[in-house]
Amino acid sequence: MNIIEAREVVKRYGAFTAVDGVSFGVHSGEFFGLLGPNGAGKTSAIRMMYGFSPVTSGQMMLFGLDIARDWRAIRSRLGICQQENTLDPDLTVEQNLLLYARYFEVEVTRARQRSEELLEFFALKNKRSAKVMELSGGLARRLQLARALMAGPELLILDEPTTGLDPQSRHQLWDRLAELKKRGLTILLTTHYMDEAESLCDRLLIMDHGRIL
Repeated sequence: MNIIEAREVVKRYGAFTAVDGVSFGVHSGEFFGLLGPNGAGKTSAIRMMYGFSPVTSGQMMLFGLDIARDWRAIRSRLGICQQENTLDPDLTVEQNLLLYARYFEVEVTRARQRSEELLEFFALKNKRSAKVMELSGGLARRLQLARALMAGPELLILDEPTTGLDPQSRHQLWDRLAELKKRGLTILLTTHYMDEAESLCDRLLIMDHGRIL
């Protein structure tokens, strides 16, 4: 069974068609990429996957479940790292992780253990007490990724995670993503960087103007 199965998926905003009859599947344990320029429909496609934006027509299946009916069950199995910085600026690095875990009802002791593991994995231990506003762009993006992994998701969705980062920060993030891939996590990445797609992805779908090229 594919982890993701998109069947003739369409997304319209009024008269504008952002995603135009897209079909594809993502295998378990695969690092799958959506590559295309800004405005290609990549973000619109993944927002339908986690129920942020309803499907206009077609069918979007995750874990064998239909996002239109089973969005709550699907979301509980996802980790999502969006383009925008959605971290809470009033909390510390560690507090951002622990609070997010509570949304998924992760038991407190397990949440603290998981937080320690991810702070270590993303080299953020010395920043655990820092406020989000004190972090560089690269550190903030690593924290967003760590937060997305707090509940132990089966599928990680990354929407252009390295946009705006300097080359060193990009490569540091690539190293962490490559390690997650080795551990068998299924990852879906959107990007407009060809070198990023080539470095990380097992398979690639190229989009433009809402269609698969």
